[in-house]
Amino acid sequence: MQVLPPGIHLIPGYLERSQQQEILHEIREIIRIAPLFRPTMPRTGRPLSVRMSSCGELGWVSDKQGGYRYQHNHPVTALAWPDMPQSLINIWQELSSCPCLPQSCLINFYDQIAKMGLHQDKDEEYFDAPIISLSLGDTCLFRVGSKSRGGRTTSFKLQSGDALILAGASRLAFHGVDRIYPDTSTLLKNGGRINLTLRRVTKP
Repeated sequence: MQVLPPGIHLIPGYLERSQQQEILHEIREIIRIAPLFRPTMPRTGRPLSVRMSSCGELGWVSDKQGGYRYQHNHPVTALAWPDMPQSLINIWQELSSCPCLPQSCLINFYDQIAKMGLHQDKDEEYFDAPIISLSLGDTCLFRVGSKSRGGRTTSFKLQSGDALILAGASRLAFHGVDRIYPDTSTLLKNGGRINLTLRRVTKP
């Protein structure tokens, strides 16, 4: 058993194949209404390699003009984000000790060459609630460190159906995705990985 930093909880195979397929169907409907877009870095305007969307009350966006932030509408269509499926709310209630409901589910799509550098999830106002991450599709190499940049990191693989919780001492830990392992799952027809992260943004 791999020892993970305090506050990080990995639940391998949390979602059965049928559950993964049902959630994937719901995510595809969300993306039909709120298409994937590519955020850009605030200072450089450089696009991220990951494409994104959201559902719930708030969605995360980033661009050169406004920086990192949550907002109520899609940055391209200007429409409100689609409602969060009850299946995801149920997962939050099962895995989270937070009494309040999630306000945002970020949908990150990684193609075979996409990655995400080490970063902190700190654009929220409320850090007492955990971040709950669900993996769908190809396996990735996930890396997590401490609350300080440049410290020791731990790497492990996340497979389709795995759930990961960042809470407590690791709620603000630096983390990222170093690589995608192509053809390690048949869930997505054309390959790639979808990562769903459930979040509470504002204080209850």
